[in-house]
Amino acid sequence: MTRRGRILAWSAVVASAAVLGVAGVGAWVYQDLDDNIRSADVDDRIGGDRPANLSPGSKNILVVGSDSRDGANAKYGKDLTTMQSDTLMVLHVPANREWATVVSFPRDSWVEIPACDKGEGGTSSPHHFKINEAFAIGGSGGEVAGAAACSIKTVEANTGLRIDHFMSVDFQGFKGMVDALDGIEVCPEEAIHSKKARLDLDAGCQTVRGEQALGYVRVRYGVGDGSDIGRIGRQQEFMNALTKKAQSKLTSPNSLYGFLRSATKSLTTDPDLAGIRPLYSLASELKGIPSDRLTFLTVPNYPREADVATDRANVVWQYPQATNLFTSLAKDREVDKKRLEKDTKDNPLYASAVRVQVLNGTAVQGLAGTVAERLRESGVTVTGTGNAPENTGVTKVTYPPGQEKQAEALVARLGLSGLRPTPASDAAAGALTLVVGKDLEAGRIR
Repeated sequence: MTRRGRILAWSAVVASAAVLGVAGVGAWVYQDLDDNIRSADVDDRIGGDRPANLSPGSKNILVVGSDSRDGANAKYGKDLTTMQSDTLMVLHVPANREWATVVSFPRDSWVEIPACDKGEGGTSSPHHFKINEAFAIGGSGGEVAGAAACSIKTVEANTGLRIDHFMSVDFQGFKGMVDALDGIEVCPEEAIHSKKARLDLDAGCQTVRGEQALGYVRVRYGVGDGSDIGRIGRQQEFMNALTKKAQSKLTSPNSLYGFLRSATKSLTTDPDLAGIRPLYSLASELKGIPSDRLTFLTVPNYPREADVATDRANVVWQYPQATNLFTSLAKDREVDKKRLEKDTKDNPLYASAVRVQVLNGTAVQGLAGTVAERLRESGVTVTGTGNAPENTGVTKVTYPPGQEKQAEALVARLGLSGLRPTPASDAAAGALTLVVGKDLEAGRIR
């Protein structure tokens, strides 16, 4: 692991890579490490309404940095639900194992949280909120299985990606991994003083361990621009340093064992990944990928304040760029990071700039109003609703001259594969026209 792109998913994949060193250890060590890894079955909690697997042989692995606030972690926060999530990523390993992509989801992403089973009983209602709330809703009873299931449902509903596996990594294991390496050097340009992260650091290069290391990857407010995007960058840099040090330092049996013991104790996975053998297999696959074919991305996004002036705390995903990213991975196509970032920067389009009238092309009463409300929740400007001249089985989008980009962004939010917007010179009041057909489920609007 020699570059940022190899920091595939927080400590989880670092642990997987370190497992490669287990091959020569004694049977009792192997068994000890194998028993540390906890398993959580989520299949029964996810349900059957899931995206299709468009690329057999590929893998999408959801990785969650778990910020549970019980036990030893209680001191990191109060008045919070039992389980929290600081980090959310998807690792895509293609069928040919020749490249890999990791997509990071800012925890402040404003998305729809679908209905989820609560840990203490009952079911939550679909609503919009920060994406990391899904982990808290599903884990309100303190079980990782429920938390992971709701996170998987949320990611699948908003991306169209089929999640095959998951890993959850908690705070305490992360600290143990850092301590087993005798700390990691960081070089903040400015002093950091944060009560929330329990961190006091001077400016300049220094080695952090335990609590300080954890505070450094968690700190957000009062550092840089105070955004979650900035924190993601610091986490990537820290994990890069951790990975390089692990590679150079874990040469003795004692240091390797201490590192792996902390790493495996921090892991909870689905049953198919729960063990040294499947992690070894995953790490072997990743090890064979060339360094220039490993890509680390953040979902294209912009401040939600651009659509809702009063919201200065969240971000929304930028369409159609976000959908293009997810579609490429779903179809097992390698993503050109430079092209994606350039398109995102050169062609910004806020949801509020998409103006559309919604017409009901079905016999279902009130469907236009339902779809219109879902679009408003997504930030789209709805100019009016009504009934189409005739019923249609297929949803249609037409646009006036000069609004092709807005039409593409709207289509991307509808989540209908194969739907193509068409030009129309008679579009009402310069707005797009969406005719809702029988193929559109309001629940799939992003």
